[in-house]
Amino acid sequence: MRKIIHVDMDAFFAAVEVRDFPELRGKPIAIGGSPQSRGVIATASYEARRFGVRSAIPSARAVRLCPGLILRPPRFAAYREASQAIRAVFARYTSLIEPLSLDEAYLDVTDCAQLQGSATRIAAAIRAEIFADTQLTASAGVAPNKFLAKVGSDWRKPDGLTVITPDQVDDFVRTLPVERIPGVGSKSVPRLHALGVRTCGDMQAWPLAKLSETFGSWGARLYDLCRGQDARPVVTSRVRKQISVERTFAQDIADPELLSARLDSLWAALQERTRDPSVLPRIRGATVKVRFSDFSTTTLDRAGEQMPTWDVFWELITDALARGGGLPVRLIGLGVRLSAPAGTVSTPGKSADSRQLWLFEADG
Repeated sequence: MRKIIHVDMDAFFAAVEVRDFPELRGKPIAIGGSPQSRGVIATASYEARRFGVRSAIPSARAVRLCPGLILRPPRFAAYREASQAIRAVFARYTSLIEPLSLDEAYLDVTDCAQLQGSATRIAAAIRAEIFADTQLTASAGVAPNKFLAKVGSDWRKPDGLTVITPDQVDDFVRTLPVERIPGVGSKSVPRLHALGVRTCGDMQAWPLAKLSETFGSWGARLYDLCRGQDARPVVTSRVRKQISVERTFAQDIADPELLSARLDSLWAALQERTRDPSVLPRIRGATVKVRFSDFSTTTLDRAGEQMPTWDVFWELITDALARGGGLPVRLIGLGVRLSAPAGTVSTPGKSADSRQLWLFEADG
């Protein structure tokens, strides 16, 4: 039986701003790009969230929702410094740390001997030490697995601690709303409700075959989660499988020649990121992403054993543009696929997720 803690900082970017600039305390603030250049919100303070301001919404919409919103550009150096201090607190208790972003991590404290091995007391101590070291608050969930720990960290936000013991799991998940399941997004919730599924208890009545038929491969995962089951271990390292760069244009571009001219800086940025001698031998192909003015998105890949040329990327982009049927382009991304580093051994049950850690993911 594992003892898992999920720690999630409260409105992390915004909280760092308030800490460093006390005159912002109690005011609706958000961190993000300019409304005039298609910026998006990275994090909003709880005061701003009362107006409906959330991460990932356009900054222009956030300003409309909250006319008094104080919109500040991100200061990633400050956020990384705070994140490193938080990570240092984790390391005082366990080496089994799986960071998900600058402000969020799973900790496995199953074998931790401190505080009599009590995961609850360890989580409380971690929260207290984070505040003492950074003057920032954290919420935490303690549970027998990652799924329930993550649900728990969000249960009493901000500045909360939720403990779900093994003997409480069945009762807890039975009444858990399906929208609390990580991965069940805004589009899935109405569909589930229309099927009469509002809680995990409702979902438990569905056999595995019916869930798989209705939701595909995700159905088997839902079958386990609605019963509070999650066998995933805490993974302390991940193998990067892609390097990519993106650009959102201030105005949609319909002219392919103008589009090509605008991509010089993006191509240069990708070349710079792939100069590392350890990366070049691992390149196994090119990938592009194109998002159109209607927000539809398409991706294309091409295999290859060396750094793709600009001509390769442009051919992929041309094919992607054809899929859009002439729609103007809002965003383009360029990337390369990577093989595993030499000597990497896959461990059963451990993810080789390509997710880039510690950047642009904060909304606790």
